Amino acid sequence: MKQFMAMLKKNEKEHPPPTKLLNLAGQLCQELQSSSPSLEKLVEAMMGCKNKRYFLTNIHVVRACVSVHIHKGQHDAACRLLEYCKAEEKEELVQLWHEIHYQRVMEKHQTDFLTPLQKFRCRKRNPPPISLCPEGLKTRNYSEEVRQHLHRFAAEVTANPDKKQREGLARDMNLQPTQVYNWFANYRRRQKS
Repeated sequence: MKQFMAMLKKNEKEHPPPTKLLNLAGQLCQELQSSSPSLEKLVEAMMGCKNKRYFLTNIHVVRACVSVHIHKGQHDAACRLLEYCKAEEKEELVQLWHEIHYQRVMEKHQTDFLTPLQKFRCRKRNPPPISLCPEGLKTRNYSEEVRQHLHRFAAEVTANPDKKQREGLARDMNLQPTQVYNWFANYRRRQKS
């Protein structure tokens, strides 16, 4: 830690900072993950320097910064940090985004855990920004073509296909048989209401 702080001070005016310094920052963040006071001091030093954007290309540094912000109750600051960091691990950044919002909901409801439904609702209400998902959020809906095929089958053949029919439909549309089974179960439920 002392070595890092000395290197940081020495290379304060260098743009970009030496790779050795950036790697050491990531390594320290990984090692200090559970040690809160030392981690806070490290994060404060990195975020206080002019080269902070370079440090935010390392996923371990980003994770440490988010962890410190959450620990301090600074959820908005953690979200802003994720929006503007340049780390390549987009899936992990999206996961961190969700963790921030889960933590916020847990604090609001004064609970230690969330049910899967609460997590789902939290993700729906707080989708990650485009900077984290440039290709957009993955949708769980089927394509228009698949939906039309399934609707046609339900209307013309049966809304309650047997196992053989479901397997055939799954093969035709490149789905799993359980996906076809669930689609028809949901279809019948929608028809009743």
